[in-house]
Amino acid sequence: MPKPSDPRREVLTGLLGLGSQSSRKSYYPELSARLEELEAERNRYKWLFENAVHGIFQASLGKGLLTANQSLARMLGYGSVTALVAARQSLEQGFFISADEFQRVRRHLLLQGELTGYETRLARADGSLLDVRMNILLRPDAADHVIEAFVADVTERKQAQVAMQQLNDELEQRVQARTRELETLNESLRFEIIERERTQCELREARDVAEQANRSKDRYLAAASHDLLQPLNAARLLMATLRDSALPASAAQMVERSHTAMESAEDMLSDLLDISRLDQPNLQAEFDDYAIADVIEPLLSEFHSVAQAGGVTLRGRLPNRTVHTDYRLLSRILRNFISNAIRYTERGGVLVGCRVRGEQLCIQVWDTGRGIDRQDFRRIFQEFNQLEVGKAGQRKGVGLGLAIVERIARLLRVRIEVQSQVGRGSVFSVSVPLAPDLPTRAASNSLLDSLAVPLQGRRLLVIDNEEIILQSMQSLLQQWGAEVVLALDADAALAALAGVPPDAILVDYHLDNGLTGCDAVSQLRAHFAQPLPAIMITADRTEHCQQVLRDMAMPILNKPLKAGKLRAMLGKLLQP
Repeated sequence: MPKPSDPRREVLTGLLGLGSQSSRKSYYPELSARLEELEAERNRYKWLFENAVHGIFQASLGKGLLTANQSLARMLGYGSVTALVAARQSLEQGFFISADEFQRVRRHLLLQGELTGYETRLARADGSLLDVRMNILLRPDAADHVIEAFVADVTERKQAQVAMQQLNDELEQRVQARTRELETLNESLRFEIIERERTQCELREARDVAEQANRSKDRYLAAASHDLLQPLNAARLLMATLRDSALPASAAQMVERSHTAMESAEDMLSDLLDISRLDQPNLQAEFDDYAIADVIEPLLSEFHSVAQAGGVTLRGRLPNRTVHTDYRLLSRILRNFISNAIRYTERGGVLVGCRVRGEQLCIQVWDTGRGIDRQDFRRIFQEFNQLEVGKAGQRKGVGLGLAIVERIARLLRVRIEVQSQVGRGSVFSVSVPLAPDLPTRAASNSLLDSLAVPLQGRRLLVIDNEEIILQSMQSLLQQWGAEVVLALDADAALAALAGVPPDAILVDYHLDNGLTGCDAVSQLRAHFAQPLPAIMITADRTEHCQQVLRDMAMPILNKPLKAGKLRAMLGKLLQP
């Protein structure tokens, strides 16, 4: 009777292909191939285990270390795996640092089955400690709680972290030290700012005091100039009258010397007043278009008698061109050029001419005087500086003329040039912007046409609140052949005129009782219902006064009055 079959045996026999004798024989080659594959796979895992870069070990939580690879033995300072296993039998006492650590790891593995990224220290054979990172697995298919672990040496990373921490600590200390330094510096800066603010406050107070002193100086100069120029103006008019009178030679010589001394005093005072006015920050140029002849011809007429008295010829060659400039300031530059040219020319002549250079008109004043050395070109524009003056008696003015010119040039934004040759003469020039030409005016037969206009029989009204000025003006104008009517104000003028309008009015700006010459002229023009020609004569050089007179289109003559300039302006006003 056959034996009953074992079901498990039949399954295993079928799985391995050993069901029968014939079947076993047919599966031998395939079984042999599979066994070879398994052996090759085992050898490969063995090679990887033995040659892995990281340490690998297998251990029992109860019995201790079972096996390890050579990398772990090297990490822990053992020559072989056998020596490592022999030295580290107990995980609790010989592998982990302490029993407490082992118990924590054991409990975690029993609960979780794995422990990854666990960082600790392992004792090496020489007693030193090695920083490692472990991944530990609890094998569920093995008895006695077998674990397998992979161990990586992280000593360099730990050292880098320590070094980084040290660096951070040092950096933090440096930051703290620097912070303390900055706090100390900020405190010093705070005190410095407080001190600077105090200093700035003191400087502002000093500036305010200086500005107040400067304004007081300007007011004083304005007041003093009026008080000084009034008698000087009267003396100048009397002197002009005497010069035109028939006098003995000795008396004429004394008059001429007095005239020269007075002219020097007048130039000094005028220069001081001009430099003070130009230093004021609120001074502005008034730009407009002017025919160049209208700017220069009055100057030629003004200086004609001065040049004639010095034995110097004065000529002008003027094109019919128009410039964009400030009439008054440009005239001041050219007046200085012409005055210096005549003053420092002993023989020969002075020529005023113009050259067109692109969009600029270069106005030149040529002379045949002593000339200037090139190295002195800058010096002549410095304040209170005159060349080749050895004694006080040889000084002519106070040396402010060209300093005034330089200030005006900056105000007008024009260029001043100097060319000179010692012993041959000099050329002073100023370049101003050209403007569209004004309508062509009637050509003059001579630059001195205005001087040729006769004053005989002309009825001239003079209004001034100073008796000495009235008398001086009367003497000069009567000597020129005019009929003169004198008055202290507009009401007195109307009474003296007796209903007959004058041919021209010469009026002072500042009159009594707070009235001005503008008020007087307006009252007379309204009374006679006609635009009576008028010339304003004043010692007031303020911008307000100048603006008022510009608004009325009234020509200005500054005190002390020059006879030649007065004669030229009268001739211009009374020309047919």
